Order: sequence, then C-alpha cells, then structure tokens
Amino acid sequence: MRALALLRDAQRAARRSIAVFVRDVGHGLLDIGHNTLAVVGLAVVATLVFAAGRADLRQQVEAVAFEWLQERHEERTLASGDVLSLVAEPAAVQRATAADPSRLTREQAAVAKWLSRRYKVAPEPLSALVQEAWTIGQRAGLDPTLILAIMAIESSFNPFAQSPVGAQGLMQVMTRVHDDKYEAFGGTHAAFDPISNLRVGVQVLKECIARAGSLQDGLRYYVGAALLDNDGGYAGRVLSEQGYLRMVADGKAVPTNAPYVAPAAPVVPEPVPAAPVTEARAEQVALLR
Repeated sequence: MRALALLRDAQRAARRSIAVFVRDVGHGLLDIGHNTLAVVGLAVVATLVFAAGRADLRQQVEAVAFEWLQERHEERTLASGDVLSLVAEPAAVQRATAADPSRLTREQAAVAKWLSRRYKVAPEPLSALVQEAWTIGQRAGLDPTLILAIMAIESSFNPFAQSPVGAQGLMQVMTRVHDDKYEAFGGTHAAFDPISNLRVGVQVLKECIARAGSLQDGLRYYVGAALLDNDGGYAGRVLSEQGYLRMVADGKAVPTNAPYVAPAAPVVPEPVPAAPVTEARAEQVALLR
C-alpha cells in the first residue's frame, strides 16, 4: 500500500511539472508572438509613414495593387464567359458616324432614304453624311447633291474603299497627294473617318472646279482625267446621279434602280458655209456700209 501511494504521488508530481512546463512554454510563445506582431506592426507603420512622404512610391504601390486587382477581375470574368464586360466602352457611340433620320429636314430625309435603298446602306450613317453634305456644301458654295453624287459614284458610300492608284475613303481622295489637308484632322488615317474624308474631298473638289473654270471640267480634274482625251464617262455619271438627287429632294419619285444616264450634250449647230462672193454680192455689201 505504501508503494502504491508513493507511485500515485509521483504521478501527480509529474503531471504538475508537465502542466507548469506547458504553461510556461505557452506564456513564452505568447510573449514572443506579441513581440513579433509588435515588430511587424511597427515595420508596417514605419513603411506607411515613409511611403506617405514619397509620392512616387505611393503611385507605384497603387499601380501594382490596381494591376493585381484588375488581373483577378479579368480572370473571374473570363471564367464566367462574359467578354463584353472586359471591353465595354460606353463612350464609343460618340465615334459612330450616325444620325437620327427623323431629325433631318424634309429634303435631307428624302435624299437619305433614297440613297439608303439605292446603295443598300443603313439610313443612320447616311443621315449623318447627308447632314454634313448640306452643312459643308453651304460653306463651300457647292450643291450638297453634287457632293453626295460624287460619294455615290466614287465609293458607293464605303468609307474604307481604296482604288488601285491609292485614292481612299468616301470621296476617294488621293491621300498621299493631299496629306497636308489631313493635318487639320490629326493625320492621314483620318482618310477613313467618313466626315473628315468628306470635308477634305469637298476642298479638293472646290479647288478642281476653280482651276478648271467649270463644273464639268472640274470633275475631270477631280477624277484625274484633266490631261486625257476623255474621263470615261465619269462626269456624266456624277451629273446624272446629281440630277436624280435633285428630283428626290424636290419630292419627285425616282426609282432606286434608275440607270446612270449622262446628260445630253448641247446641240451646236454646224456652221453654214459662206456664200461665194460675187460681183453683185460685193455691191450689196458696199451699199450696207
């Protein structure tokens, strides 16, 4: 019995020793943890204070953080299959060449509707071009239907058209020749902006007409046929299309499949051969003096 009691006392003493050891170790670890956290906290505070005084460091940290957040957002978005939210640009509509057809005048609306059907182009972009043709035409002293007719013949209202010789855009302006005119619009890439191309084309057309001295000869200059025997019917097609547009603007019905018919050339009477001067005729002329 005595031995059993001693064994039990030894066990109790061992448990107490272990408990004291564990408690002391725990307290020590807790103190170390507190001290470590305090050190880390102080380091963070010191870093923040230092960064607050350095605008460049603050911007770098913000940039890195924003980039990291952006990457996480893109990964989550791609995983969901929603790509549009990554490329959404609400202000993109401001770049669109389009106008509400209902805001056009009666003449403009009729022309835009007819051209839209004839060339199978959406009415909204055509409405914007018709409005601009009226505005720039008034400033330049040119008939807006002439401007629209040139666009129709030159490019069929394709703003990205390019000819084999390098004429570009709606009015097929030779960009490399008239690159100086595009400086007002930011550079030659503006040749593919419909409104910019239209404005440059009108300036070129006005210069061609002034140089040639007449509309028809000006069109020959515009198409680059000034030094050729003929323009391949270009001026005739333009004037024919302009005639249709004028009729449409006046409220007349014109089929959208109307053919290009060159205006009839004015009839010039053949010279009458002079009568032979006889002796009697000479006497009559002498009496009339």
